[in-house]
Amino acid sequence: MTAFDSIDDLLARGRLGTSGWQLIDQARIDAFAGLTSDHQWIHVDPERAAKEGPFGGTVAHGALTLSLCTAFITEIVHVRGVTRAINVGFDRVRFRAPVPVGSRLRGTATLRTSRRMAGSALATIRIEAEVEGQAKPACTADQVLAFYS
Repeated sequence: MTAFDSIDDLLARGRLGTSGWQLIDQARIDAFAGLTSDHQWIHVDPERAAKEGPFGGTVAHGALTLSLCTAFITEIVHVRGVTRAINVGFDRVRFRAPVPVGSRLRGTATLRTSRRMAGSALATIRIEAEVEGQAKPACTADQVLAFYS
């Protein structure tokens, strides 16, 4: 975790940091499928995915990868003196590569834009979800966060 001394300290940075690795195993994919009712075979049927799928096995849902982007930011960014940080939403989400079962995924955060206001700031942080050993990120997403002091 990167600890920033203040909102202004956060807004003065470019590269914010990198999270730890998260294992994307079949149990996690199945749990996500259960929560979202997305039981498409490419995610939850290892035998069929191995035989018929283009990736040689199951892959994580794009929405699972995107949801981990929020976890990555939470792990990477801690701002002292902030009373709350509100997730305003995501802009420009792109799924660029599959996340095969058994992969490890981590996020790298970069400050894209910011706007300081009285007692708060709005920041757009780009998260690149990287699959260990793959050149292309699985997902890039710009998360908009409001920080209040």
